[in-house]
Amino acid sequence: MPVRRVLAVAVAALIGGFRAFVPAAAHASVQLDPVGAYTLTSGRLWSLVAALAGLAGVVVGGLALARSTGRIGTGSGRRGAVVALAAGLAGAVIGGLVVAAADGGPGTGYGIVGGFVALVVGLAGMALGGLVLARSRRAG
Repeated sequence: MPVRRVLAVAVAALIGGFRAFVPAAAHASVQLDPVGAYTLTSGRLWSLVAALAGLAGVVVGGLALARSTGRIGTGSGRRGAVVALAAGLAGAVIGGLVVAAADGGPGTGYGIVGGFVALVVGLAGMALGGLVLARSRRAG
């Protein structure tokens, strides 16, 4: 048997083997194990961290707003406003990154729902911090 013929048969066998293998690999990649509802994936963890940072911004911003109106204690609440702005910004940025990095929708384990929640809560914390800063500038 000539060498050219052997090489041609080997190449044809390789191509045929890859042709049989590629659909099986594509089917295997589609049939990934679903993520459980209570499984803590990295996307869900980061969205949880972002939501907690945004929630801290809302709580601190609310307390600073109450302090600036004179309902709780005395003082302008500028320090609380800055903390609320920083925590809200951190929550919104991390939540936005989680949403941008998610490859699937709700229930896939990428944390997209928590990312959207963190975005909204972080923006609310930033709004409260900004409101307190605006009030402290007017008063002082």
